[in-house]
Amino acid sequence: MPALVRMPAAEIATLMDKMFSGPADATLFMNQFQIFSVLGNQDFALSMQAKALELSNIYRIAGSKTPTIKLLALMVAGDSSDNAPLEYLIEESDIQLDLLYILPGHSWPCRIPEHDVAIVAAGASARNGPVLEMMDKLCENWPRPVLNPVRSIMHCSRDVLYQLLQAIPNLVIPPTQRCTRCELEKGLPAYPATIRPLDSQAGRGLSRIDNEQELAAYLNAAKAEEFHVSRFIDYQSHDGLYRKLRIALIDRQPYLCHLAIHDDWIVHYGSSGMMESAEKRCEEASFIERFDSDFMSRHRDALSLIAERLQLDYVVIDCAETQCGELLIFEADNRGWVHATDPIDLFPYKQAPMQRVFSAFRAMLFRAAGKPC
Repeated sequence: MPALVRMPAAEIATLMDKMFSGPADATLFMNQFQIFSVLGNQDFALSMQAKALELSNIYRIAGSKTPTIKLLALMVAGDSSDNAPLEYLIEESDIQLDLLYILPGHSWPCRIPEHDVAIVAAGASARNGPVLEMMDKLCENWPRPVLNPVRSIMHCSRDVLYQLLQAIPNLVIPPTQRCTRCELEKGLPAYPATIRPLDSQAGRGLSRIDNEQELAAYLNAAKAEEFHVSRFIDYQSHDGLYRKLRIALIDRQPYLCHLAIHDDWIVHYGSSGMMESAEKRCEEASFIERFDSDFMSRHRDALSLIAERLQLDYVVIDCAETQCGELLIFEADNRGWVHATDPIDLFPYKQAPMQRVFSAFRAMLFRAAGKPC
């Protein structure tokens, strides 16, 4: 079975030489997919993935220790935002992770890797819909426990999520609608609004629209034919900055992953200047230390109800607080990136909370498999 490893940047050239000079190798192609996904060359990355999946649809990622539990992830073909990046949750662990790509029109593998528990890693999207339907039918008679069943994964669709969570007390989630280009060309009922192409992730194509002229300009530049449209909610803090949290719900329990602070309303940790600002890092460290006694004291009930309604074993929530102190939900998705790859010298305070996340994920697997932890 092909085994994947993360390659240092210095080895990329060597890998490229091997790829073009040697025989076809599934692992090599899939490693190229991973590398060029990170580098931002999605077209080339996807072409490498397609070559890999022609040769094999099963890949192994092992932790650093002898495995004591084996996890099988059900995957879809697609870019790095189509599946949960589970490999970051098993680093330095005793978890063996096998990736099984479910491919329409392809023959079923003659042998599925032995595993203790399975998890649906594919995310909810219109593009993934047909494969998720296949997974749902497969999981009906799966021989092992299955985490994040497909029907619960579908709760993460942006328009479904609003319907599911809107009535929770002390929680705000903007109404979200799925609209065609033709519908949007007639205008929006209210401004300001946010718009993004259907199925887009990581803020790609996301924009704030304040009037009809801005909407027309956006549609003129966009290539998509369908979009998600939401009401814009201003969550700017009193100091003019925006703060967004990432919380992992594991076995329905909340674990803080990070606090990102930015001067722009579109907040992503990697582009928010956390690495360059000691002041922001100091605030994040203090927030992490006080998370249970401060933030959770205000929003424990709302997060508990979110977990109850999502019915997911593992899901990542991006959220903030409104100017009135309510919990503002941006999205809930099993594909959120949860990791411990930030430089330890700059972010020493993140090691302990991330280890709690990894330990909770591991404990969830053991519980599901009925094995002593």
